[in-house]
Amino acid sequence: MTDGYYSSKKTDDICDEVCGQQGTPTSLSMSRLRCILRGLDLRTYLLLFVFVPLFIVGIYVHGQKVTYFLRPLWESPPKPFHEIPHYYNENVSMETQCKLHGWGIRESPRRVFDAVLFSNELDILTIRWNELYPYVTQFVLLESNSTFTGVPKPLIFARNRDRFKFADPRLTYGRVGGRFKKGENPFIEEAYQRLALDQLLKIAGIEDDDLLIMSDVDEIPSAHTINLLRWCDNIPPILHLQLRDYLYSYEFYIDNKSWRASVHRYQSGKTRYAHYRQTDDLFSDAGWHCSFCFRRISEFVFKMKAYSHNDRVKFSHYLNPDRIQDIICKGADLFDMMPEEYTFKEIIGKLGPIPHSYSAVHLPAYLLNNAEKYKYLLPGNCKRESG
Repeated sequence: MTDGYYSSKKTDDICDEVCGQQGTPTSLSMSRLRCILRGLDLRTYLLLFVFVPLFIVGIYVHGQKVTYFLRPLWESPPKPFHEIPHYYNENVSMETQCKLHGWGIRESPRRVFDAVLFSNELDILTIRWNELYPYVTQFVLLESNSTFTGVPKPLIFARNRDRFKFADPRLTYGRVGGRFKKGENPFIEEAYQRLALDQLLKIAGIEDDDLLIMSDVDEIPSAHTINLLRWCDNIPPILHLQLRDYLYSYEFYIDNKSWRASVHRYQSGKTRYAHYRQTDDLFSDAGWHCSFCFRRISEFVFKMKAYSHNDRVKFSHYLNPDRIQDIICKGADLFDMMPEEYTFKEIIGKLGPIPHSYSAVHLPAYLLNNAEKYKYLLPGNCKRESG
């Protein structure tokens, strides 16, 4: 037995030599750190220097996917629409069609105003205006020299106005200067441009009870839908339009859940141009929504950087032309995102590329009458021009 008292406290033999040392606080702290590191085994090193960094990188790269997949846990689905059945056949009279919907028929049709914010969708705008031309009183188009994200852009419609001579007698065209505020939420610039469109509608001469179509250029109501609504009496003051939803072309049919397009019976001082839910009434099977339906790869790149959800371009390689072309032909997602749904069943059901559709039935008539010119929008033609 040794002299002196006995201590039962456990000691760390590895770091015994640090105890009692004299020195600056910094040197003692470094010594203790070295002792701690010597006491760690290989598994701990792997955890600290391999798995933890991999976990952080994984969260950065795939965090958005995890968030969207777990969406059903933290966000409830929106209130369901009241879906109104849509009756139509070209061999059925307008009076009968109105009666089938529970509406009366007018002595004369309402005037129709089709108002859009234009970015760069020349082909889709051509198809839209030709589809609606027989029933539209005035086309109203607003163009800005700025994207929603504050990036300067040319006035593409103004440069190509000769393509739309057929609509010129019915066209009210306006320009609005962008505010070019860097770092601002893109939806603020979008709201600013939609407010300017309200003023342009007044210049176009819209009056109470005229029909106003509010939709993006690529959200195209069918001609027979607009003809029905302009002839029928006692229709709801606001109707959202259920559109068949496509991606990249009419080959990749997603579902029928596109609803943001709407038709309004205009009311002075009350009707405001908007692109969000404004009523619970949804008119079934009323047209087509073809998102990212561009002829050229450069147009895909432009929209990915310019539209309100440009934050989805998380990595520069997302804009690589070869990658974009490959994704278009596969029907995959340009932003490598999970499906934006509210139930696990719907999310899992939409995982992976969109199945190819080979139906070109009931598409816009102008598109089919000019199939060779617009074949990139039809099944079996996924290759895009590069310029």
